Amino acid sequence: MRTQSTSNLLMIRPVRFGFNEQTASSNAFQSLSVADQTKAIAQAKALEEFDEMVRLLRAKGMNVLVIDDTEEPHTPDSIFPNNWVSFHFNGTVITYPMQAENRRLERREDILRTIEEQFYINRRVDLTAFENEGKFLEGTGSMVLDRKYKIAYACLSPRTHEEVLDAFALQMNYEVVKFNAEDEMGRPVYHTNVLMCIGDLFAVVCLDAIPDPDEKFMVRSSLETSGRQVVEISLEQMKHFAGNMLQVRTTKGEQVLMMSTKAYESLTARQIDSLDDYCQILHTDLSIIEGNGGGSARCMIAEIHLPMKY
Repeated sequence: MRTQSTSNLLMIRPVRFGFNEQTASSNAFQSLSVADQTKAIAQAKALEEFDEMVRLLRAKGMNVLVIDDTEEPHTPDSIFPNNWVSFHFNGTVITYPMQAENRRLERREDILRTIEEQFYINRRVDLTAFENEGKFLEGTGSMVLDRKYKIAYACLSPRTHEEVLDAFALQMNYEVVKFNAEDEMGRPVYHTNVLMCIGDLFAVVCLDAIPDPDEKFMVRSSLETSGRQVVEISLEQMKHFAGNMLQVRTTKGEQVLMMSTKAYESLTARQIDSLDDYCQILHTDLSIIEGNGGGSARCMIAEIHLPMKY
């Protein structure tokens, strides 16, 4: 049965985390003011934030598989595994083409072998050859998946190419809702998952980031048709990672909405009340990871929807 959330989560513990110069040109969420620290300090503080998030998720009843990054090769963004791999209920694993060359080094077969010890993998889809053509699709960063109704929402950007989207849709029998999105400066939003989160019965979305009225209507209509209450956030809230949330499920079936403290504190009381109706909200400080990496809580989790072996 297809479900939107899972209790099985993959997270990669950072070893040499830091500001990635190769991604900064297309990721306006990376902050030089935060990244001005020494790399050692950034790594140490990011590790504290990472370990606390894992502790919170496990304490709530999630099955978090933590795998350590490696010293070499240097992969400063390995803390965001959802960009290179996704796991699906029918046993499919997909690996994705990445824009930054040093991010391509994050793809590790040993991680997939470790996952296969607990979960069934019966099909591999490798889209990485698109890198040779300069066409990219960075996993569930580029796409926000409605897993229940098999719809992939995607804002086009230098990291999200239509042709690769169509290849994903063909392989997984998904419908694709494509649109353009911009921040308050008119820059393309680099990943869809910073403006949108889809839960079982709700969707958080920054419709103000979609300049075209027809595309805005299309996105809202698709979300509402699938039975979701739309909770709108502003461009300012998006900048504080309020779109970068993820609904996860405890092993007892309780729903939890994971986000950063920065995201939580940007929400209004009404928005919090709306989300509280569907999930228990869980938040933690990720300011060093957000500033240096340009990603937040959702980016740090690759959901494992594969069938379990036991």
